[in-house]
Amino acid sequence: MTKNRIAKILKRTFIILFVVGLLIFYFIYPRLITERRNPIIEIFKTQKVISSTLEQNDNSKFKRKKLTITTYDGLKQYAILTYSSLAKPKGTIILLHGSSHTKEHFLDLSEFLSINGFNSVALDIRGFGESEGQFFTYGIKETKDIQKLIDDLINEEGLSNIGIWGQSIGGALVLQTMGVDQRIKYGISESAYTDLKSNIQGFFQRHTGYNLALISDFLVDRAGSVGDFDADDASPIKYAKSVTQPILVIHGDKDIAINISEGKANFYNIKSNDKEFIEVESAGHSDLWEVGGDKYFNQVLTFLNNNSTK
Repeated sequence: MTKNRIAKILKRTFIILFVVGLLIFYFIYPRLITERRNPIIEIFKTQKVISSTLEQNDNSKFKRKKLTITTYDGLKQYAILTYSSLAKPKGTIILLHGSSHTKEHFLDLSEFLSINGFNSVALDIRGFGESEGQFFTYGIKETKDIQKLIDDLINEEGLSNIGIWGQSIGGALVLQTMGVDQRIKYGISESAYTDLKSNIQGFFQRHTGYNLALISDFLVDRAGSVGDFDADDASPIKYAKSVTQPILVIHGDKDIAINISEGKANFYNIKSNDKEFIEVESAGHSDLWEVGGDKYFNQVLTFLNNNSTK
């Protein structure tokens, strides 16, 4: 084979790989940011993975009820309502999981809250667990879902004194929803990022060693186009400026996924005068409860009790 022939083959291979790379960059990577379920892939699944049922996780000492909510845009969402052990509940707390969990993550926490006098509602965020939804929109549509849930809790279940508690993306949703809905009386935001674009920039920094803002911002904007949401509006720190309710912001000082500086930035931008920041020493992104231990939960319970009487 001549050198010219080899050169032509290499050139064509390079062009093909370059074009394929561009197509993956433009069409695939943005979907990794926003798409929770791909309908084409779902067709080829022989068995769908469904979150553990309420019956499998139920503890007879606690009264629970599975809720089905229809979102503002017609999706089905599912939640577990765990009732307070007290005859007169102190309040009802919506629980929002992070990206690697579902509503069942909160079964133990719901029992802790029940014993201490609170109803709780652990929600499968759209696209997670049993809830329908192809795309996760980082609060743009999810805040509306939570507001619809609040409608149902008040009008259908007769519950009041609504609070909210979220972790990671759930913590971000806490800030975004509290900023637009005053029916939420108090909130707890754990390990939340400031905005979607800086969060993805941080991802690139951790995994490539470079802060490729121009590239990552483009991918986020493309993800917004794919998922039908405004990526610039996916900003907890923006909505923090409208939060006037009592709020507890918590972050681990060893959090690699979302640096504690982002939690502090969110905190400083919260408008409320009734706010508190807890820095959990030696805690990372998803081990606040384990590292914080009893001291952590006593601090949280004090906050909840103080605000259940307001």
